[in-house]
Amino acid sequence: MEIVVNSATEMQEIAKKIASKLEASDVILLDGDLGAGKTTFTKGLAEGLGIKRNIKSPTFTIIREYQQGRLPLYHMDVYRLEETGGEGMGLEEYFNGNGVSVVEWSQFISEELPLDNLLIHIKKDEKDMNVRYLDFEAHGERYNTLLKEIKTLI
Repeated sequence: MEIVVNSATEMQEIAKKIASKLEASDVILLDGDLGAGKTTFTKGLAEGLGIKRNIKSPTFTIIREYQQGRLPLYHMDVYRLEETGGEGMGLEEYFNGNGVSVVEWSQFISEELPLDNLLIHIKKDEKDMNVRYLDFEAHGERYNTLLKEIKTLI
């Protein structure tokens, strides 16, 4: 499924709607170039989960935890793990925990990721810098169901 998004505000509104369908232990992978809108998308998810804190990219800390919402949000930016991977970091505790895990640059920890997940590719339009394309890939029964629910929202 692909969705055309015309602004950062629209991206956050879509993510906010998706958040209403998320459950504990859900894993969302966000892939896209620098500046594609991965953190913008995560801000919308956080808002949809009822998290009031400012969401920042965890580029230097790798993981930021937000506990205040309907479900905790574990926001991961694993770009810095390109050379080393995530083995030994205990990521499975987040993936199997009581919150929602959002992973930016997931290809760098592919060995540690659960097989079941929702992968969202975010692509920038080459002509209009405000336009993005969201391409959803569901892996596993839970995420096939989630994707069907998302289609009814958007």
